[in-house]
Amino acid sequence: MKIVLVSRIDDQKALAYTRDLADALLVDEHQVSYEPATARALDMQPAWSWNTPSDLAVVVGGDGTILHTVQQMEKQVPILGINWGEVGFLADLEPEEARGFIKAIRPGFAIEPRMRISLARDGETLGQALNEALIVTSRPAKMLRFVVVVDGIAAERFRADGLLLSTPTGSTAYAMSAGGPIVDPRIEGFLLVPLAPYMLSSRPHLISNDRTVEVRLESAKPATLVIDGQKSIELGKEGSIQVSRASRPALFVDARKNFFRKVDHKLRRL
Repeated sequence: MKIVLVSRIDDQKALAYTRDLADALLVDEHQVSYEPATARALDMQPAWSWNTPSDLAVVVGGDGTILHTVQQMEKQVPILGINWGEVGFLADLEPEEARGFIKAIRPGFAIEPRMRISLARDGETLGQALNEALIVTSRPAKMLRFVVVVDGIAAERFRADGLLLSTPTGSTAYAMSAGGPIVDPRIEGFLLVPLAPYMLSSRPHLISNDRTVEVRLESAKPATLVIDGQKSIELGKEGSIQVSRASRPALFVDARKNFFRKVDHKLRRL
């Protein structure tokens, strides 16, 4: 198989592990490449680009590294995450079990698609998020005013420090820290979580992705949109963001890790 390796580039041990994994995969007769930043961190000349066809992307890092990888891919390649972070909720394998798992992989391996959300303004796509999009004030200690419109109906009006637009996959990330529910990633919908709302009655909403969802900013303070912690866009003081299901989901190798067992292990046993 054609395998591209992606590593955390700020951790020498992760880079060394990635190099050793590449050597092992070559012994197993796979075609192995490094994505450009990883290649440069290993003092190699990049010979692979994000447009190069691949069968599998193996990512050695935490959730941030995996989110960055998804953002870089225009055409999604199945990802297998090896946890080299803290919680590592998007990474299914620990370093000591990864080689054996990859050695057993055969073409046609099972894939688990993960819904992403697409954000647009005035018909222009701003980006897609696998975990969440955050609308937050550009000025610290200032509140924003939001109107959430569902199928043309103003379903919620509130003031808050910000608003999280999360996928079910992202429900165990920032959204959970902000008081949102844990959502089964097989459910496809939009999770809206206000950040420190002024009124206690402003609660999280889980909305089906076959509805039209719009978030209107009605504030005297400027706001910023942050997508998966990777990309920031200045929104200004007023405007409307359209939220929809992205046409291309992220793809993850099915590592046979039960979601609810993972919740118990990674969150309740820390």
